[in-house]
Amino acid sequence: MTPTSHYLRCEGRELHYTEWAGPNAASDAVIAWHGFARTGRDMDDIAAQLAQRYRVICPDTIGRGLSQWSPDPANEYTLPFYVRLAASLVDQLGLPHFHWLGTSMGGAIGILAAATSLRGRLRRMVINDIGPCPAPEAVQRILTYASRPPTFGNVSELEAYFRTVYAPYGHLSEAQWRRLTETSVRRLPDGRVTPHYDPAISMQLQSSSPEGLWPAWDSLDLPVLCLRGAHSDLLLPDAAEQMRTRGPLAVVVEIQGCGHAPALNTPEQFALVERFLAGDARLP
Repeated sequence: MTPTSHYLRCEGRELHYTEWAGPNAASDAVIAWHGFARTGRDMDDIAAQLAQRYRVICPDTIGRGLSQWSPDPANEYTLPFYVRLAASLVDQLGLPHFHWLGTSMGGAIGILAAATSLRGRLRRMVINDIGPCPAPEAVQRILTYASRPPTFGNVSELEAYFRTVYAPYGHLSEAQWRRLTETSVRRLPDGRVTPHYDPAISMQLQSSSPEGLWPAWDSLDLPVLCLRGAHSDLLLPDAAEQMRTRGPLAVVVEIQGCGHAPALNTPEQFALVERFLAGDARLP
C-alpha cells in the first residue's frame, strides 16, 4: 500500500502529511505523530497495518521533513504551538473524533492536546516511550545530537550514522534502515547531506518546565496505552509506574529489545496497538 502526500496551511504554516486509507478502511481515523527529530514516514509500517481498518494521517511537524521551517522558532518550536497545528489539521480534515498514536514528542503533543484544545475528541491514545516528565539525562542526550546535526559526504555515511544513533529502535531490516534514511535526508548547497530537520528545533528542549506535563496527565480521562522500551533512558520505570496510578491510569507494556523508542514495526507491536484501539481488553 502506498500513502498519498498532502499539504495544508495550519496556523499560517505549511504542514505536510501522508495519508493511508486502504480499501477496507472505515471512517474512523488515527493521527500518528512522529518523534522529535524524525518525520511522519517513521510511521509507514504501522500506518500500513492500521489502514486496513482506519484512515491514518501521519504529519511532519514543522521544521521536519517536508513541512515548512518556522520563521519564529522560539515561539513555534514548542509543544503548545504543535497542539495548535494538530487542532487546525484535524479541523480541516473534518475529524470530530479520532485516535492518537504518538512516538516520543508525538506522544507529548497528544497528552497536551487531549488535556486542552482537543479534549473530548481523542477516543483512545497510544503513546510510545514518553511520559509527562522525560528523564533529564535523556533529554540532554537528544539535545546534544539534535542541536548540531552532522553532515556527510554521501547518503551511505548518513545511513551508518542513523544505524548508530537510532539503534535503540530495535530490529530494523535492511530495507527499513534504507527507507528511514532516504525519508529523512537533506542535501546541503555544498553537496553534502544531513538529517532533514531545522537545527533550531532544539529550542523546544531548552524550555521544558520542571513539572513537565503531569498537570495535563492528571486531568486526562480517556483510555491510554503506553509502550515503554525495556531499555529506555527517556521513560524510566518509576515514571511509567506513576502513569499506571495517576490520571488516566494507563496500561503500560514493556517492549523487549528496544530502548527509546520502539520502531512500531513488528507484528507484536502492531497487535498491541490494534487490540487497544479496538477496545480489546486482552493486553499484558
